[in-house]
Amino acid sequence: MTQHQPDLRVRLGALELQNPVLTASGTFGYGEEVADLVDISKLGAIVCKTVTRKPRAGNAPPRTCETPGGMMNAIGLQNVGLAAFKRDKLPFLRSCGTRLIVNLAGDSREDFASLCADLDGEEGIDALELNISCPNVAHGLDFATDPFETEAVVKACRAATSKPLYVKLSPNVTDITVIARAAQEGGADALSVANTFIGFAVDTRTRRPRLSNGTGGLSGPAIRPLALRAVWRCAQNVQIPIIGIGGIATANDALEFLIAGASAVQVGTATFIRPTAALDVVDGIKDYLAHHKIDALHELIGSIQM
Repeated sequence: MTQHQPDLRVRLGALELQNPVLTASGTFGYGEEVADLVDISKLGAIVCKTVTRKPRAGNAPPRTCETPGGMMNAIGLQNVGLAAFKRDKLPFLRSCGTRLIVNLAGDSREDFASLCADLDGEEGIDALELNISCPNVAHGLDFATDPFETEAVVKACRAATSKPLYVKLSPNVTDITVIARAAQEGGADALSVANTFIGFAVDTRTRRPRLSNGTGGLSGPAIRPLALRAVWRCAQNVQIPIIGIGGIATANDALEFLIAGASAVQVGTATFIRPTAALDVVDGIKDYLAHHKIDALHELIGSIQM
């Protein structure tokens, strides 16, 4: 007798995903880098490396270092630029067999909106994720720390594209719910909560920072309780879906975020040590639902008991 398979489908605005597990931007490249190791078609979606208008070389090395329970990075949004992305990367991404979310970053409201407009007509792109919260480039947090700027840039992008807009927030603020509400007011279809925490590490042998940039973005299991709290608080303050991000390495990690109010999750740093981590999370969620006789994932989302 065939066991009943739980329904893992979720909705992020108008977009339906086959399951709630996505990759995190910057940790999965453009898909081709891991295609021999991971069946990308089994993911809910792939979120590709950030795209900017012009190519970026990123920050000088060293730009990554390990920390207790995680890592720090100051890559600096290294990427091939919009033209090369469309010419060289997008054809493969269209063939992956799952949803494609393009993460993008601009230098101004106009730059963000122009990028959205340029990608609006591209087939195979299912949604855009606005990276208004990178802590490792000059002025990278300007839009994510001021609710007026958050609403303004999202509103400009909303006017420039018909594709679903997901806004990636920063945890490096006094009250993330204020920024979350501003993004919602600007027209966001969902929120990605959250980007990395700003950290600092010192090489005691040289007495110099371990990253050339000085500071870097802390990710991995060390930030999971902090990110989970941010998701939980945002879920109580907005009416749009939330994509939980931060130290998710196992199905149980992901389930915490879903129960706390996230509709989907992104797996990032864990893929560096286990490329199949995201697929393992999918399988674990499925097993959990079957074990607890939950027919559909949506019954679990936001089911936290206080």
